[in-house]
Amino acid sequence: MSVGEDEWGEQELKDALQRAIMLELSTIPPYATALWSITDPDNSKPVRHTIREIVFDEMSHFGLVANMLTSIGGTVVLTDPLTVPKYPGELPGGVNPGLEVFLSGLSRDSAALFADIEKPENPLAFAADGNTIGAFYQRIANVFPKFAHLITGQRQVSFPLGSSHGAGNDIVPMNALGDVLAAIHVIQAQGEGTTASPENPFPGAPGELAHYYAFKEIAVGRKLVRDEQTGKFDFTGADVPLPDTSPVGRVPQGGWANSPGNEPDAATAELLRTFNQNYSDMLRALEAAWGPGGEDIFPAIGLMGELRRTAQKINAVKLPANPHFTYGPEWLFVA
Repeated sequence: MSVGEDEWGEQELKDALQRAIMLELSTIPPYATALWSITDPDNSKPVRHTIREIVFDEMSHFGLVANMLTSIGGTVVLTDPLTVPKYPGELPGGVNPGLEVFLSGLSRDSAALFADIEKPENPLAFAADGNTIGAFYQRIANVFPKFAHLITGQRQVSFPLGSSHGAGNDIVPMNALGDVLAAIHVIQAQGEGTTASPENPFPGAPGELAHYYAFKEIAVGRKLVRDEQTGKFDFTGADVPLPDTSPVGRVPQGGWANSPGNEPDAATAELLRTFNQNYSDMLRALEAAWGPGGEDIFPAIGLMGELRRTAQKINAVKLPANPHFTYGPEWLFVA
């Protein structure tokens, strides 16, 4: 932003919400790539369950912010080739500048990256600084009341993401300022926890850690526990073993065709092409769902399932020059 939040006008707020939409969208490919690299299909297993819950949370956050933007007359744009997230690359919105987000299978390193993405301003364990996701949303929350009169409740999408998939939150309309501020609080607390507790404070998720702490447990390999004498939290609890995974390598900038010696053969290239086309079609379907015509969101949900199935096929193919690793989905937008 070229102006401080106290100087934001209507367009600055809409621009910030568009960046927030792309920020939420940008977290889904790395988290989903790690999730889909897990070869044990049991969704109840701890690490798989944790990451799956977080992916659905991020989908919900995306939908809530998209509703915020359209409720004040803004337009959700997901298919501009200049702004579609690219990997490796930085997060949109100026969040955590200098942090390079990459695509790979689940590992301690990728979990550490995810914790860095979600880190709070003042975590209860370990240090963090910089321009966090929570701080970014707080600026939006500080400004929105000035423009509450613009909220019309138009072009809203409702979807029972939590109840229909057993994870995440429902996407609900933004019909008043209270809806907006409540949704921002959900996004902040689910990602970062609160200043008093590392747990997600919302009903329906008893004992569930906020995203930062959940990812940090996986990265460190130990459960977060509270010292009863000092009251401080630290990652000194029981072991957190990694599940069995496909060893998906880090996807190079622009895709595997740019990795010398690992250029895909015809069959693998077709799988990658199919994945990228379905991803692009999903973005178009989501854009249409929040567009003037208000099209059905179900085609986009169906395409997410297709992405998972195709990714698992890609993950089964070893890299020619690095056979210890496998290919992974590229998440490239096809205009």
